[in-house]
Amino acid sequence: MQQKNTAALALADLELPNATQEPIPALAYVGGWPINTADMQTAISRIIGRAKAREAFTVFTLNLDHLVKLRSDEPFRRAYRKADIVTADGAPVAWLARLQDQSVVRATGSDMLLPMLDAAADARLPVFLFGSTEEVLTKAAHEIGNVTDGLLKIAGVLSPSRSFDPEGPEADRAIETIKRSGARICIVALGAPKQEIFAEHARARGLRCGMICSGASLDFLAGAQIRAPGLFRKLGLEWLWRLATNPRRLAKRYAECAITLARLLIAEVARRHLPQPESRA
Repeated sequence: MQQKNTAALALADLELPNATQEPIPALAYVGGWPINTADMQTAISRIIGRAKAREAFTVFTLNLDHLVKLRSDEPFRRAYRKADIVTADGAPVAWLARLQDQSVVRATGSDMLLPMLDAAADARLPVFLFGSTEEVLTKAAHEIGNVTDGLLKIAGVLSPSRSFDPEGPEADRAIETIKRSGARICIVALGAPKQEIFAEHARARGLRCGMICSGASLDFLAGAQIRAPGLFRKLGLEWLWRLATNPRRLAKRYAECAITLARLLIAEVARRHLPQPESRA
């Protein structure tokens, strides 16, 4: 490849860990949900290691919107309880996690996508693209080919129907298609909570493939959505950019996220400054 993302280059010097089915210990808990992977480079290393070992595993990126949905969506909660690799997505979640473990930094699905695909190309791991729309997947596959100099094998692409049920018959057919493709990694771009529920359903159905839940990352890559400029992302204000560009769709969601963040901050202040009850033997 002519030019590689910095994170992908760093991976070339890493010894990939031996794949294991043992749960990864949590580094921090945000809203009661664990984050067990500190940064993007560690996440990619774990993804490649497990994919090379033909493991079934899921990768989620915890953000405020997830925390809102986790309060009331039981299938989503079940999927998160079994997640293998969880990073901090979103500046507030990363900050809250860092109060418990300084090693945790923000690692979003969109930032992770291209360096992960570079690493998959180097490891000769075929990748499947699932979700979004047929047009987006076609454009994304073309861009991925350019970025990886054609070295990454796209095992297949599939866009589900608008009425897609992540645990229904269409999901089962999609799982069989992904299985037959020989893919070792599947990029799942359905949005939360569908993508996480589908990922866990695929694992439960015996799909030995890494299911990487990536939200709008393929849409960004294909140019179907415009991601916030780098300065906004660096300052943790990507949400502000998205709200300004799509207020009708996102206003309610971000209001709920703001309320959730306020609750988490109050709980953190209480944890740090109020006397904790003594544990009983």
